[in-house]
Amino acid sequence: MTKSDREIMEIFEAYDLTETVWSAAALSGHDPKTVKRYVQARDSGRNPFEREPRPKMIDSYLEKIEEWVEQSKATIRADVAHDRLTAMGYPGSPRSTRRAVNAAKTAWKSGRRRSYRPWIPEPGMWLQFDWGEGPRIGGRRTWLFCAWLSWSRFRVVIPVWDCTLGTLVTCLDTTLRRIGGAPTYVLTDNAKTVTVEHIAGIPVRHPQMVAAGRHYGCQVMTCVPYDPESKGGAEATVRIAKADLVPTDANLLPGYDTFAELADACRAWCDSVNSRRHRAIGQIPGDRLDIERTRLHVLPAEPLAMALGEERVVGSDRTISFNAVRYSTPPGYTGARVWCRVVGEELSITARTRSGDLSEIWRHQLSTPGVPQIIDEHYPDHPDGRSVHQPRLRPRTEAEIAFVGIGPGAGRWLKEAGPAGAVRIRAKMASAVELATVLGGDKVDQALGLAAAAGRFADEDLVSILDHLALNKPTGEVVRADEGHSVQAGTSAWQALGQ
Repeated sequence: MTKSDREIMEIFEAYDLTETVWSAAALSGHDPKTVKRYVQARDSGRNPFEREPRPKMIDSYLEKIEEWVEQSKATIRADVAHDRLTAMGYPGSPRSTRRAVNAAKTAWKSGRRRSYRPWIPEPGMWLQFDWGEGPRIGGRRTWLFCAWLSWSRFRVVIPVWDCTLGTLVTCLDTTLRRIGGAPTYVLTDNAKTVTVEHIAGIPVRHPQMVAAGRHYGCQVMTCVPYDPESKGGAEATVRIAKADLVPTDANLLPGYDTFAELADACRAWCDSVNSRRHRAIGQIPGDRLDIERTRLHVLPAEPLAMALGEERVVGSDRTISFNAVRYSTPPGYTGARVWCRVVGEELSITARTRSGDLSEIWRHQLSTPGVPQIIDEHYPDHPDGRSVHQPRLRPRTEAEIAFVGIGPGAGRWLKEAGPAGAVRIRAKMASAVELATVLGGDKVDQALGLAAAAGRFADEDLVSILDHLALNKPTGEVVRADEGHSVQAGTSAWQALGQ
C-alpha cells in the first residue's frame, strides 16, 4: 500500500537518525521491507513519492500501438486499435487499450504541437470585427456586426438585415464614429466582402473594401485561419453578444417585436459592457478608450458613398426618387441626404441619424415607374391618406370674425352653405350676428348647427329654427328632404284591386 507523504517523511527522518533499516522501522512503526524500499528509491535518484509502474499485459504491444499512432498522425481510434490487438492475441480489456492509445497520442503530439507568441496590442493600432447571426424579427433573419478595439477592449454591436458590402461599410463608418477615430489596421475574417479569393495562400482583397480602407485611413487585414490570437478576440465578442442579446432557452430573453427594439437593446448592451471592469485588463474599457483616442486618426466628414449607394435628397413630401420611382421615408429626414442601394429585390435607404450614426432607416420592395412606394406610417399626420383637403376657416374681416366667433355651429354652417351654392351668405351672416346679440350666442349657434345639418340656407330658415327652439319642442332627428323621405302616399292600397 502506498504511504502518504507524511509517513514517507517519517521513514526518512528515522533512517537518517539511526542509519539502520531495522531501527528506522521500529521508530516509524512500519515494516522493515517498506523502509528499505523507500530508502533505496531515494538513494537511486527515483522519486519516492511516485509509485513504480507495475508490468502490464499491454507492455509487449506498446511498440505496435506507437507505430499505428505514427502512421495515422494520432487519429487512430482506440476501439480500432483494440480490435487489431485482439486479432494479434492480446487478452487485455478495452480500457487498458484506451489508456495506452491515449498515452501514445499525447507523446506524439507533444513534439508537434503548434506554438505561437502571445499578441500584445498597442493603442490605436487594431480594430477587429466579425459577424454573428442575430434573432429573427417577424420571421426575418438578422445579423449582429460585432467590433472591438484590441487594446482598450471597447465593443460595438450593430444589428443589420444583411451582410452585404454596403451594409459592412455602413457599420464600419458607425463604429469608427462611435470610437471617435480610425485605427491603423482593421482585422477581420476572410469573407467574400473582404477577400475575393486566395491565390497560393495570398488573399486577394475586394477592390471596394480597399477603397473603403483608403477612405478612412485604415489598412484592411484578414486573420490567419485557426489563429487564436488574431481571430479569437472578435469571435469572443460575437459569442458574448449573442449570449446576451439573442433569445434562447438558456437566457429566457423575450423576443423582439420590431427592429428598433433590437437596436436599442444592442446600444444598451454596449453601454453596459463598456462601463464595467474588464477581467483581462482590470480596467474599464470606456476609460481606456479616452487614452486610445489620442492615437486614432481623424475621420473624413462623409462616408464612402461608392459602397453606400447613390445619394439622394429627401423632398418636402418625405420621398426620394430612385430609377423614376418615388419611395417614402420616415419622418424627420426632410431635406437630409440619404444613400440608396439595391439589395436583392429591395431598396435600402441609409441616412445619418440624430446621434450621428450612419444607419439604415427603411427598406422598400423595388417597384416600377408609375407605381410609387408610399408607406402610411411615414405620414402619421395624414391618417386617412392623401385625399381632397377640406378648407379651413380663416376669417379675415371683422364681419367674418364676428360670425365665426358665435360658435362651432357657425363654422359648420359656413362650410356647408358655400359648397351648397347658397346666395346672400354675407347678409345672412350679418343677420345671424344681430340675432346672437339679441337672443344670445348659444341659441343662435345651436340653430346654425341644425341648419347646416339639415341643409337649410334660405333667408327665413334660421329664424324658423329659432322659433322652433323657443317653443321647447324636441329637435329630434334631422331629416333631409330627398327621394328617401317623401310625404306622398304609397301604392300598397292598390295591390288588392281586382282580387
